[in-house]
Amino acid sequence: MSLEIANDLATVEQALEMGLLEDEFNRIIEILGRTPNFCELSIFGVMWSEHCSYKNSIKWLKTLPKDGPHMLVEAGEENAGLVDIGDGLACCFKIESHNHPSALEPYQGAATGVGGINRDIFTMGARPIAQLNSLRFGDITLDRTKWLVEGVTKGIGDYGNAFGIPIVGGEVFFDDCYNTNPLVNAFSAGIMKKEDMISATSSGVGNPVFIVGSRTGKDGIHGASFASKDITDDSVDDLPAVQVGDPFQEKLLLEATLELAQTDAIVGMQDMGAAGITCSSNEMSAAGKHGMDLWLDRVPTRQKDMHDWEILLSESQERMLVVVKKGQEDTVISIFDKWDLSCEEIGVVTEGERVRYFMHDELVADVPCADLVLGGGAPIYERSFKEPSYFKEWKKFNINTVEQPEDLVQVAKFLAGHENISSKRWIYEQYDSMVGTVNMSTNFPTDAGIVNLKGTNKALAMTVDCNARMVHADPEEGCAMAVAEAARNIVCSGGVPSAITNCLNFGNPYNPEVYWQFVGAIKGMSKACSKFSTPVTGGNVSFYNQSVSDQEEAPVFPTPTIGMLGIIEDKKHITSLAFQGKSDLIYIIGESINDISSSEYLASYHKIKESSVPNFDLDMEYRVQTIITQLIRANIIESAHDISDGGLFITLIESAMCNNLGFDITTHSDVREDAFLFGESPSRVVVSVTETGEDEFLDMLSVSGVPFLLLGHVTKREIRIDDQIFGNIDDYKDIYYNSLSKKMNS
Repeated sequence: MSLEIANDLATVEQALEMGLLEDEFNRIIEILGRTPNFCELSIFGVMWSEHCSYKNSIKWLKTLPKDGPHMLVEAGEENAGLVDIGDGLACCFKIESHNHPSALEPYQGAATGVGGINRDIFTMGARPIAQLNSLRFGDITLDRTKWLVEGVTKGIGDYGNAFGIPIVGGEVFFDDCYNTNPLVNAFSAGIMKKEDMISATSSGVGNPVFIVGSRTGKDGIHGASFASKDITDDSVDDLPAVQVGDPFQEKLLLEATLELAQTDAIVGMQDMGAAGITCSSNEMSAAGKHGMDLWLDRVPTRQKDMHDWEILLSESQERMLVVVKKGQEDTVISIFDKWDLSCEEIGVVTEGERVRYFMHDELVADVPCADLVLGGGAPIYERSFKEPSYFKEWKKFNINTVEQPEDLVQVAKFLAGHENISSKRWIYEQYDSMVGTVNMSTNFPTDAGIVNLKGTNKALAMTVDCNARMVHADPEEGCAMAVAEAARNIVCSGGVPSAITNCLNFGNPYNPEVYWQFVGAIKGMSKACSKFSTPVTGGNVSFYNQSVSDQEEAPVFPTPTIGMLGIIEDKKHITSLAFQGKSDLIYIIGESINDISSSEYLASYHKIKESSVPNFDLDMEYRVQTIITQLIRANIIESAHDISDGGLFITLIESAMCNNLGFDITTHSDVREDAFLFGESPSRVVVSVTETGEDEFLDMLSVSGVPFLLLGHVTKREIRIDDQIFGNIDDYKDIYYNSLSKKMNS
């Protein structure tokens, strides 16, 4: 074998180790006109990874609705979505995953996820004002699960608290399918003046390029590639791919960046997330249709003698790449010196669309940026998919095969204490929800997080939602229901749904059944977002969320997390979920059906996992939300709380507990009692109304065409259903608020 052939074979092997396909390697040779060197191969490896290129998802992502009345930036154009919220202001928001790092090192994995999503926001010139998170873990009785929960929540709390942004909401869900691969999805929102947006682009031949913020280290190398493959028994060997965060450094970077944004010195700026300098330099260059020359030996490093490819691929946190107007270098340097942050000129914008990297004046890589990026020459695949065999089988589920328990009180207490329903106080008390004094839902409980827009009469409502069990049972309907639930939470809180960001967590896209779930979820999201006029501003696709052992794949539930933003046009419209007073009347708006499919009651109490989803009528959902909005605007109802996990009973006790009240209701005679109380049929809201306001309430409902039913009334403390005493509200408060901490400490 000749030395040349041996070298080519070695390069092919390196390409495969980086996650590239053989056809992709051959395509790289075509693009370059030669065999890439190791540094260039590393660049293509990370830029063409699923995490950076979306090569297996972009075809379907392009079908999502992107136009809406408030949209300022379309999905994919910038680091995050941007919507007009009036009064000359814009809200920048996004959700992203940090699943794989959190599976191996939960504290730093979650912490750097929080840091990364905040940088996406302030890189665009917005000041972050609120965070939410959506977390998925495995069996809570396992020591590994407890270790993951403790590490993830402490990482989120420590980073977020030190950075100084309140966490205003979120969700936590437990299921065995997440035993190996937890999901950590972080959402952040920021506010800015519309005209102050900073673009992630590079232009102007001769303009200098700066790297600012923290020094570059060896942490996070190949992080994008690591996130683009399955979790296996050998994944611990990839632990160096997990980044290390410093929230205090990020706080300095925030202030310096926003101060810089007030000057006219910036051409463009981008956060260094996945693939570090490689991604930011090529994406900015491709966006501006310019090239760039970068000298890697000028990059400030934490370790001595770092290789060129290590500097390029490092995902060290708290760093930005900034293209500066020539002649304004001193402005940039003085600002970052003031905040005691590293600021080094490492390159220059060039003509053409090639990005060249030098080390000690030696050219180590020369790549065409357009061929590396999403929407350019990065590969796009149309994956095959097929319906799993379980799908039709699960649709055969019939409620009549499940015997109704005799003791429904016991069921009620079981559900109130279940880890998927009970209070997550043990988790959220580790977070600072009051920093910045903008969180309006701490002492005023609402279905969505409410953020005050100081100096205006408006507020923002935001939520993250996804019932992954429902999506698994029926991806299209389940994902449409997730969008609907997010909108329902916004509406019940007094807001108008504006737009969404998504975090699409799925298994291996090369598995046709997993890809079928992905395609179905996209279809469901599209039809629901179109119905509610909530365009998709962007987000994140996270494939390979599965464990592989002995050639057996175990993907997580398909989990398309929906992060939705809503606008509360007048703060007087903010509506609590809490019952307000004894003798207030309790109504259910929407239709209750004889169904327990995919409910927590069926899955956890009866241990039956094989069922489809409850019937979902998108038009009826829209009508329900419309009448709720009208009732709130007319100041007719006292409270509104949507029915979701745990069904009607859990909705009622959550509304009652806030003010230490109870309730006395009668179930519907046409629906089985357990289905009426614990079924999770969508498109339903519980509202309370004063006795004196009932006539006006009924007048409005009677012309709406929306089904409604008088359930009963609010009581002092007792809980009574169909004349049976279910206990006292204090009994349920103890169960609801203390169950999770007991399980975590057992």
